[in-house]
Amino acid sequence: MGEEETEVGSVTNFYSNIDVAAITLTGSVKVGDTIVIRGHSTNLEQTLDGMEIEHQSVQEAKAGDQIGIKISGRVRRKDKVYKK
Repeated sequence: MGEEETEVGSVTNFYSNIDVAAITLTGSVKVGDTIVIRGHSTNLEQTLDGMEIEHQSVQEAKAGDQIGIKISGRVRRKDKVYKK
């Protein structure tokens, strides 16, 4: 791990039928950021290519926001979300 990682939230839900993770943020993220989701059996890195708040597409979100993002693998509740 050469790059600095900052915890920016945690997974509150995962909808496997549509591959969407619901995340409650404790920090800010924006489209284009690289995020890492880690948990007991999760280690997933991907670029944030889009996110939604209340089904509205947004470019950035801040602490306290609940966002939904398309995810390229399985994640679980309570998995931590980091920004690179």
